[in-house]
Amino acid sequence: MIRVWKEKDGFGRELIAQLKKRGGKSSPQVESSVADILSSVAAEGDKAVREYTVRFDGAAPEKTELSKVEMRQSAEACGTEFLSALRRAAENIRRFHERQKQQSWFETRADGVAMGQRIRGLTRVGIYVPGGTAAYPSSVLMNAIPAKIAGVGEIVMATPPSKGGKPNPAIMAAALEAGVDRVFQVGGAQAIAALAYGTETVPAVDKIVGPGNIYVATAKRQLYGTVGIDMIAGPSEILILADETANPEFLAADLMSQAEHDAMASAVLLTTSEKIAEETVRELEKQKKALSRRAIIDKSLDDYGAVVVCGSMEKAVEFANELAPEHLEVCAADPMKYLGRIDNAGSVFLGNFAPEPLGDYYAGPNHVLPTGGTARFFSPLSVDSFVKKSSFLYYTKEALAKAGGDIVALANAEGLTAHANSIRVRTGK
Repeated sequence: MIRVWKEKDGFGRELIAQLKKRGGKSSPQVESSVADILSSVAAEGDKAVREYTVRFDGAAPEKTELSKVEMRQSAEACGTEFLSALRRAAENIRRFHERQKQQSWFETRADGVAMGQRIRGLTRVGIYVPGGTAAYPSSVLMNAIPAKIAGVGEIVMATPPSKGGKPNPAIMAAALEAGVDRVFQVGGAQAIAALAYGTETVPAVDKIVGPGNIYVATAKRQLYGTVGIDMIAGPSEILILADETANPEFLAADLMSQAEHDAMASAVLLTTSEKIAEETVRELEKQKKALSRRAIIDKSLDDYGAVVVCGSMEKAVEFANELAPEHLEVCAADPMKYLGRIDNAGSVFLGNFAPEPLGDYYAGPNHVLPTGGTARFFSPLSVDSFVKKSSFLYYTKEALAKAGGDIVALANAEGLTAHANSIRVRTGK
């Protein structure tokens, strides 16, 4: 059963430490296994990818890459209700991310100096999409649409085949809607290796994004530097701040919507009302009886869940900033007044009618968010995640002569006399 604390019980440091442990490094055995997979794929390409696919998935599909025709044929298995909902969600996500686009800029000065910044999309990006029971078409939209808006030249998707060797129809529909260019039926660490190094059939990419299991996350971590990555995602988490006006039925539902992700997910409620705390616990017991993933929910809430009664909303906000949660809901009479005080959170959901699943699927903001306290320094996936920036400058002879003395002085102070010489041969200073 979920634990109930009071602020004076000294819950803060202990709870934060416990929650942040969930995102720790993978075991030495996983690290070693992944390193072997990466090394094999780098050396043997498609042969190694196929062997690992057979070993881990039981069989490898006859065709690794799917054509657009095969993608469309697979997507036809989806119902019209799902396809309509998918298109509306995609439009919301596009609208939100279009606002994130930045323009290259160029400026000139009266002395003839020119400088600026060039912004363009990455050449090729790889998107990993889990398959099997964890098939998330929403993740396809959230990863591919910002990449498309950023101007990425080619979007390559890797996703495990089903047990029958066929692609997941919902994932194929999402890939078509989001503008994915190529799709490969391969999963696990071997897929990450193939995207990073390239094989005879899978092209090497500049950056890999998307969620996955511990082997996928470890492969991304080990390959960072060979390719760019979005982030190392840990178990999902939600923190809810609630005053005495909140609805316990809503609060319980939202806590469980995160707890059902996996047994290591974290769901925490901070409330100023003992009554709300007690009623939320009762609602948890009542509602979970009808839920399909009850065993996972129970494990998550038992190990990483908490209901905490705080002395004030200010204390709750202070705790939230220290925890830096992935998802933060504010269920209060005036939620907007707290927005400017929340500095560390992946995504903030304001009011009783903006639950976290609204952001997961539909509203527009990205659901690929920093976890494990990394919202202190990481941001959600965005259009910025798929662009690169270069600065440039041009100086006239006269402008360099004017600045030359200062540059030589700075270079000499650092003991870099060749730097100073590069200026001196042009200016005589």
